[in-house]
Amino acid sequence: MFRSSNVAARVFERQIRTPPPGTSVHSAREFYENLVPSHTIYDIECPDHFFRKFTDDGQFLISFSRNQQELIVYRPRWLSFSCREEDCNHDLPPKARRFDSFFTQQSCVSLASSNELIFKDFFLYMESNQFGIFTSTTPPIHDAPAFEGAIPGVPLVEKITFYLIRLENGDILDKKVFHNDFVNLSHNMGVFLYDNLLAIVSLRFQTIHILQIRESGNLVDVRAIGLFCREDDELFLNSNAQLSGDRADAGLHHRQSLDSTFLSGLKQRLLSFVFRGIWHEESDDTLRIHSLKKKFFFHFQDYVDLIIWKVQFLDRHHLLIKFGSVDGWLSRNADHHPAFFAVYNMETTEIVAFYQNSSEELYQFFEQFCDHFHVASGTPLYMRFISSQSNNIHALEQLKSIKAKANSFPQFVKKMLGSVAYTCQSQSPSPYFDQSLFRFDEKLISATDRNRLSTDHPIKFITRRRPCTLKFKIKPGPEAGNADTRTKRISFLFHPFLPLALSIQQTPYLQPSVNIHFRR
Repeated sequence: MFRSSNVAARVFERQIRTPPPGTSVHSAREFYENLVPSHTIYDIECPDHFFRKFTDDGQFLISFSRNQQELIVYRPRWLSFSCREEDCNHDLPPKARRFDSFFTQQSCVSLASSNELIFKDFFLYMESNQFGIFTSTTPPIHDAPAFEGAIPGVPLVEKITFYLIRLENGDILDKKVFHNDFVNLSHNMGVFLYDNLLAIVSLRFQTIHILQIRESGNLVDVRAIGLFCREDDELFLNSNAQLSGDRADAGLHHRQSLDSTFLSGLKQRLLSFVFRGIWHEESDDTLRIHSLKKKFFFHFQDYVDLIIWKVQFLDRHHLLIKFGSVDGWLSRNADHHPAFFAVYNMETTEIVAFYQNSSEELYQFFEQFCDHFHVASGTPLYMRFISSQSNNIHALEQLKSIKAKANSFPQFVKKMLGSVAYTCQSQSPSPYFDQSLFRFDEKLISATDRNRLSTDHPIKFITRRRPCTLKFKIKPGPEAGNADTRTKRISFLFHPFLPLALSIQQTPYLQPSVNIHFRR
């Protein structure tokens, strides 16, 4: 829309011109080419906390105490200070170079107790109510024996507690506790939030727990998908079981036999969907039998041994479930192991689609409709501009370039589908990661919430608009560099809409170095 890169000319042009239909938000976001974090305060004086992230609405900064016992919530505020001289181009005064000049503490809540620790890599935010979801866990037991239907090889955690907290005042509204279980909490991988529905994957017992977050602040169990699919499945099976003895002993005996000899309700539905799909491929009975032997019965045990790796909501009624082998989940590089994706309807308890991770059809869906995998209904407008190949021509060109360089297309498909199912709230909506506005080295920094290896070289953000000028740089670590040769990790926390960012460099056995990047 704008012909000039001068901010004053852009404001005037905005007053006299109307952007084309459907592009008003894009046009407004172009102002971020002028509003960039151009100044850095290095190694700022700040509390010794683990800084997790900004909430998606930008209202809060989440952090945890170093002993992982307390949650500390800050509210961002803009730097302000007075200057008596006419020329205020000198350095900031000492009072303005502190953490509390940019943030005010909103609340401090003690969550963990005794041998529990807050899991610092987990946090989900419900913007409509300003609720935060946090967890505390006991240390995992990696060589725990499998019992009561547990999956062998999966660690055991004696106690996992989910907390629902109102961030504005720090009130603990409700808790949900899992005993002797395991949930993959790293970067929210085992939990997914969609509107007011929360899906928690029990890896140890292969159960998807669906909870609803009420306006009152209560966590309400909706259903558990795994051994049973409908709420009355267990009642129906127990009432029809032909067992002797009193009712309590019969129920216990039936449950033990069910765990040891029966497939779970979800696995039965998966197998029946695969069977019917192969059955309908052929119309001749002889060819059907041959095809079933080759494609179904030969791989029957492989299907039976599949476990749930990950789950995400596609909408309020459909789940995308990622299946794989136990060895694949335990492996550090799961891309080399086969994986499968199933679309499950929670209302009808039916599998409606099933794909392998080498499926070209699923890859086409991923390439053309990527936003449908990670943008929930009711998502704020600014959250819908996270760059992907389905909404950004530069991201699409980058994907096509990777595809052209790939030696094997099936391996390329597996690598691309490795990110499906998407991790909830794992990408920053900051406009500085909008690839239609800025170009940057994604090996050094990206919208994805991950720690990276630190570099002494500044990270450059260059405008896409010609003449492609350098707009700002972010240099992690100390201003004068670091002579320490030990491996250092860096994390970046960008505010969702303000020209404000934190870079946190972590060196083993040393206090983290925190820099604040802002527009002065």
